[in-house]
Amino acid sequence: MRDKILDHAIEQFTRFGVRSVTMDDIARNLGISKKTIYQDFTDKKDLVNSAFRKMLSQDHQHLSAMLDGEDGVIENLLYTSQAMRERMTDLNPMVIIEIQKYYPETWGIFQDFKENVIRRDIFNVLEKGKKLGYFRPEIDSDILSRIRVNQINSVFESQEFRDGTIKIVDVQLEMMDHFLHGIFTEKGREAYKSKKENNPTDRVL
Repeated sequence: MRDKILDHAIEQFTRFGVRSVTMDDIARNLGISKKTIYQDFTDKKDLVNSAFRKMLSQDHQHLSAMLDGEDGVIENLLYTSQAMRERMTDLNPMVIIEIQKYYPETWGIFQDFKENVIRRDIFNVLEKGKKLGYFRPEIDSDILSRIRVNQINSVFESQEFRDGTIKIVDVQLEMMDHFLHGIFTEKGREAYKSKKENNPTDRVL
């Protein structure tokens, strides 16, 4: 039941925003009582923290498992692109703003994940990609991993993309495309293109 509550909370929070979704809403949608929710979560703040912590943990586990494979670099990039699309297609732009303003502990979880997980994963992908000949050998993985994290953050922090005129997912995918083609070797570019063409669930960047 705890996982069921968390999965539903993730879907509701990312779609409608954190503040507009109440504990009553989650209980009603799941057909349970609020008492059942409070058996596992102290209050809404605890539920918000736990929901986003689980979401981030799931993404990290999938990415790490792929990178541990014999190759894994191109697969990691493809999964990142697909996961970004799935995660952000219905993402309410207000979610990040609300978390920053009203849930500082949850925002701290995001910041810690950014610094200690995302940037490290990007660094590892870049280093492995250089060894396998997918990325230009002269690139500085430490600098570029920091740049990539800042790119991702910039969209959420920019007023320009908060009115919904341009979808956040489209902006993120364009930036990812620009970033990758700046570091690919010809081998990497061809491998990426080939695997995307064989993956009908994803567009070719």
